[in-house]
Amino acid sequence: MVKQERPIHLHAETERHNKRARWLNAWLPVIIGTVMIAISSSNLFSSDNTSGPFRWVFEAIFGPVADRRWHIIHFFIRKGAHFLGYGVYGLLWLRAWWLTLPNTRFFQDAALAILGCCVVASSDEFHQTFLSRRSGSPRDVLLDCTGAATLLMISYIVMRIFRPEKLTHSC
Repeated sequence: MVKQERPIHLHAETERHNKRARWLNAWLPVIIGTVMIAISSSNLFSSDNTSGPFRWVFEAIFGPVADRRWHIIHFFIRKGAHFLGYGVYGLLWLRAWWLTLPNTRFFQDAALAILGCCVVASSDEFHQTFLSRRSGSPRDVLLDCTGAATLLMISYIVMRIFRPEKLTHSC
């Protein structure tokens, strides 16, 4: 039996579909993360609006807390969310660059990931300067970028220990 070749136009169409699927696999998490940051940058997530729900959860776990102490705890919860949220966001950027750029090293992709986080964090804080219940802060941009850099460095250390062959790749 003679095997028939697929027509060239079907092969090209399949290849375009595969490229689109790979691009979506790489970048859709970054897009979703960016949308989540934009939503959390609204007045809905201002300090005034998060204090009550965060306090309810905190007190359900740890018990009652005085108002003066709660303001400090709430501040650290919010700043911790900046740090950790952008840390995870940095990992999403790293993954997207890693999957998109063949033959790159970890630190090249990590630098692009930090750059992406810095652009989004700066835009986010700039956007907040126009909102009545929010304020933009260069310190938050620094905190966000530090969170991204920290989780990227932790991922590098983990990879260096457990999967050093993955630190350079070719797709």
